Parts: sequence; structure tokens; C-alpha cells
Amino acid sequence: MHGDVGLLSPVSASPLVAALTGDGAVLGAILAVEAAWAAVLEEASLAPAGSAAVVAAAAQVDRYDTAGIAVRAQGGANPVIPLLADLRAQVKALDTDNVGAVKAVHTSLTSQDVLDTALMLLARNALPALQADLQRTAAALAALAEQHAGTLCVGRSLTQHSLPFTFGLKAAQWFHGVAAAARRLAALELPVQTGGAAGTLAAGTALTEGSDVTPFDLADRLAAALGLAATPGPWHTNRLAVTALGDALAAVTDALGKIAGDVLFLSRPEVAELAEPRAAGRGVSSAMPQKQNPVLSVLVRSAALQAPALAAQLHLAAANFNDERPDGAWHTEWPALRQLLRLVLGAAGQLRELAEGLQLFPAAMRRNLDLSGPLLLSEGVSAAVAPLLAADSAGRTGKQQLQAIVDQTLQAPAAGQAATYRRLLRAAVPAEQLSDTRLEELLDPAGYLGQAAEISRRILAAYPDYAGGTAARADAGPSLNPDLNGASRG
Repeated sequence: MHGDVGLLSPVSASPLVAALTGDGAVLGAILAVEAAWAAVLEEASLAPAGSAAVVAAAAQVDRYDTAGIAVRAQGGANPVIPLLADLRAQVKALDTDNVGAVKAVHTSLTSQDVLDTALMLLARNALPALQADLQRTAAALAALAEQHAGTLCVGRSLTQHSLPFTFGLKAAQWFHGVAAAARRLAALELPVQTGGAAGTLAAGTALTEGSDVTPFDLADRLAAALGLAATPGPWHTNRLAVTALGDALAAVTDALGKIAGDVLFLSRPEVAELAEPRAAGRGVSSAMPQKQNPVLSVLVRSAALQAPALAAQLHLAAANFNDERPDGAWHTEWPALRQLLRLVLGAAGQLRELAEGLQLFPAAMRRNLDLSGPLLLSEGVSAAVAPLLAADSAGRTGKQQLQAIVDQTLQAPAAGQAATYRRLLRAAVPAEQLSDTRLEELLDPAGYLGQAAEISRRILAAYPDYAGGTAARADAGPSLNPDLNGASRG
């Protein structure tokens, strides 16, 4: 019988994702917490000398039957309980010098302490790989924003053409979402948990009586050993650490999903402004040989559609953490949080490759921009021309007269609307008030881009740590999809 390898979750079916978030990684995080705690106790002279080394030797994942522990976890409703029995047995077997190392295992902790801390550790171990991909994605998007600052395309609102736009600004807005989400993720604090049976540190207080350390000192030392944040006190039923992590992960998939959604639309054959990077065997159909499906975007979007419900599950659990340690609400956090980690890790790897190899077709962008013709400039034309027009015999203001021109133009066949609009405008405004040259300037989409270039510049400048050039991308670390980074941008 095989374990879960992501057969029905292709976005996260990655060896690295599995290594960072699979059952082995969870078990390893729990064992790491127990080993670090033993070391903290020995350093504080609260466990026999030599205990830490024995516990560390016993805390190797390959010594344990993960599947067996999972089944036995039903007996105590969490995996820490059966694992502790096995860990103590391993420690006793390895304690050949009879130092009494088993006394260092789990002393003064409770299972929630260990599992909460282990899940924070699991996230901490996964975040560098995630940040590496987000860094690379952001750098690729920043490069697109700079390279295509003047590449004209059409802006769309409520599915319709709205105003002239630039692809550089679109890429900068994509960058903004990714960089802001990545910065939020980087600012997270992932705290340690050591509250004891009811969050009072009663056992820790008894353990440290007569010592020169306090239970708070031990917690701080454990946090330092694991690379987690210190905390002023136990948080058994205050789940902000978990919901903040979940929200930050969901925010990443929000940003990635926005990009994927845009690429899915813009790569439609009838739009054809963008295309995903090609790779052998990718995008194939089981029935239609000609198809090249935008599967990177499809996978990223699938993650973005799943993540909000998982983050909501964490909030639902947090709002139902009853008493001083909860019942089933706590248990619902574990799979939701881990699945969030899996989805965002997988989606970040897919989007990284998409951003670095995205193909652009500026001619198609201009073709689509021209579909609306000069009517696309009617907002700017109205602002410039309406003040030139006196009220007509019907008492219509200049703006109302121009709206009537637009309405009349829209009654003409599509192929003739551009010429109709120009003719009606020319007839409405005396040449001495609006020259032919000025009229053509008003009907040039490149002349009505507002602050597009400055908006892009300001966005990139706000996140210099994510907008770096080639050197920053090279230093960003390994990809979650290392085999897919060679695609070139068209």
C-alpha cells in the first residue's frame, strides 16, 4: 500500500514539497522538538548529563514506523502520544551507559506543546524554499515591467475594453501582489509552545524549582535552538500564530492566482497576447493532439481556488478553541495548515517557471487595442474637447454633445466606427478650436496612459528587495521546479 503522493493534487506533487510537508517531515519536526527540548534541559542541568546526545540519536525519522504511528494516534487523538512511547523505547535501547536519558524526554511538556511547536517548525523549514521561488518570480515580473513599460495593450474592466494600458504596468501590478505577499510572509513570527498540561507551566515550575532558570527561560532557549520566535506565554487557545500563517499563505496564492487568471485569458487563441513557456509533454490533451493547454496557470489557479477555504478552516477552529485546551477544533488545524503549505509551495514553483518563461506578443496586444478604435479614447477626448463646445440649440452641454457622438458612432457597423467617430468629432468642433493635428493626438492611445510608467516605477521602488536584477535572481536559491527553469521568455 502506497502513501499519499499527490495523485489528485498535481499542483503540489513535487518531491521537494513532499520532503518539506509530508508525513516524514511532520514526524521529523516532532522528533526535532523533543531532541531540542532534551538539549535545553541538559544545558540547564535539569536532565542527566549525556541525555541530549542519546535523545538526538533516537530522534531519527527512519527509526519509526510512520504508518503505524498514524494508526495508533487514534488511541490518543494525536500522533505525539504513540510516538513518545516509541521514542522512549528507542532512548532506553540506545542509553548503553545508563545515564537515564529517558528522563529528558518530554519532561514538563504536553502533546499540544510539541505538535504546535512542530507545525511552526514545519512551516519555518518550508518558508525558505517558498521565498526563493517568490523572489525569482518577483524579479522576473520586475524585469517584464521594465522591458515593456511602453508596450501598449488594452485595459479591461467588467470584461470590456476600458482604456489604453501598458503591459509593463500589468506586470508591475502582478509584481506588487507577489512582493507584498512575500514580504508579509517574511515578517511572520512562528512561536514556540511550552505551556504544559493546561497552559500554566505548572510542571515546568516544579521542574525548575531550586534552579537558576525559569520555565520562561527554557521556552526561550527552545525557541532559539529551533529557530522559532520566543513568546511571552503559552498560546494553547490563542491561535493567532496559526491563523496569521494561514492568512499569509493564502495571500500568496491570491497573488499567484491573479496572475494565473490573467494568463489564462490572455493566452486564449482569440486573444493570443501571451503564451506559457513550452516544454516537452506539457499542455497535452488526451484526445486533441493540437492542443497546448496552459497547464501551469491551471495548476496555480487550482491552488488559489482551494486556499481560502483552508485559511477559513483555521479561523473556524480558532474561534472554537474551548476551555484551556480544546477538543476537536485543534485537530482540524493540522490537515488544513499542511495542505495550505503544500498548495502554496507547489503553486509558487509553477508560477516561478511561468513568469521566467512567459512569451509576449506585442503585435497581438496592439491588434486587440485597435479593436475599439478611437472610441477607446472617448474619456480623454471628452475632458479635452467638452470645454471647447458651447451649449447647442437643445441646451446640451459639451459633454452631453460628445456622449451623443459616441452613441451615434456605436450605431454604425463595427468596421466603420473609427471613421464615423473621427468624422463626427471633426464636424462638432471648429478647426480653429481643435486642429487636425491636435485631434489625432487625442486619438492616439499612447498619449492617454496617465501615470502608467510612474506607477510602475513607484511599485518597483517600494520593494527593492524583490525587484532585483539578474544577480538577485541568481542568488535566490533553489527552485521548487529546478528542471523547469530553462525556458526562455519570448
